[in-house]
Amino acid sequence: MLTLMPRVSEKSIALAQTGKYVFDVPTSSNKIEVGKAVAARFNVAVTDVNIIIHKGKLKRFRRVLGRQSDTKKAIVTLKKGDKIDLFEGAA
Repeated sequence: MLTLMPRVSEKSIALAQTGKYVFDVPTSSNKIEVGKAVAARFNVAVTDVNIIIHKGKLKRFRRVLGRQSDTKKAIVTLKKGDKIDLFEGAA
């Protein structure tokens, strides 16, 4: 099973009002896996999945250069009338 972490921000809460929900997903996942995982976990009908890869920043700690890890976000669009209650309480 895919681990889905809901991303709570002002933009994601505003998108939730229009039927689009934002999740942090593993970098190895794809659109099909994310759609199936959301449908199974929340018992909703998924119509579209968009994936965004955010590259990690370079950071310096004293003289050592390091890099933050890459992250992947999934914006999931649900069928009209479906909603996920997890996001409704954050507004």
